[in-house]
Amino acid sequence: MHLEGQHIVVTGGAGFIGSHLVERLVTDNDVLVVDDGSNGRREWVHDDATFVEGDLTDPAVVADTVTADTDLVVHLAASKLVDTDTPRRQFTDNSEITYNLLERMDEVGVERLVFTSSSTVYGEAPRPTPEDYAPLEPISVYGATKLAEESLVSTYAHSHDLQSWVFRFANIVGPRLRGAVVPDFVEKLRENPESLTILGDGRQQKSYMHVSECIEAMVYAVEHADADHNVFNLGTRTTTSVDRIADIVADEMGVDPEYEYTGGDRGWTGDVPRMRLSIDKLAALGWEPSQSSDDAVRQCARELLDELYSNN
Repeated sequence: MHLEGQHIVVTGGAGFIGSHLVERLVTDNDVLVVDDGSNGRREWVHDDATFVEGDLTDPAVVADTVTADTDLVVHLAASKLVDTDTPRRQFTDNSEITYNLLERMDEVGVERLVFTSSSTVYGEAPRPTPEDYAPLEPISVYGATKLAEESLVSTYAHSHDLQSWVFRFANIVGPRLRGAVVPDFVEKLRENPESLTILGDGRQQKSYMHVSECIEAMVYAVEHADADHNVFNLGTRTTTSVDRIADIVADEMGVDPEYEYTGGDRGWTGDVPRMRLSIDKLAALGWEPSQSSDDAVRQCARELLDELYSNN
């Protein structure tokens, strides 16, 4: 499928990844963004996109935004916290949004969906983890809801003439990132450059991918993978430890803090302390990232420092 001249609905398009994807898509497509503002900002949405503020748990909002003229739905909207205080609501809302979208797409004949999933569906799996690894045993409600949503997408792909692309993300970093380890370290060190509190033991080891490469990988896969149901990991072949992220951020800020640890081998309940996805399937299709995890983290740190503090 060529992403040119399409009418595309992007849910969650005011968020971190969504807003970057919209910037990529508006060049050659008519893009409508629907977002409730819980994870994004209106000012992040490109001026060439149409913006609708709405809650997709409401079927009426879905009906207003997904019509027979829609060529593709890109579904990023979700409650994203892994360690949430409201797990039942997170599971219910995320699953309901996805079901509402699939039901509406089937009703009006929209046949293509991109769904953004997560490495958390694998749980604590051997590394590097391929897309066909089983059994999938998530350890957080967020991972469980992503797996449930994937199952809904698979059902519609196999039984309702839907073509789907599911992307299981590693940790995506870059401008506009909030509520993650890199911006957390930046903010803490701005407040106190002498000391940095690190969740867990600092030895958590994960794959980090820059948002610009994530977007290009998604577009490439949609344009080149043509199965009814396509599932791809998105990440890098390398990993970075939390201690290493702290070193990179401190280096970019020109500070030398003492590290303090909260203890334990994971940062929070449901945290998978070690994660690296196999990207051989995407590579076989013809696309690989150019950056390592360290490169992505360093670029992100520089961009966030410029974004958040260049005028302060």
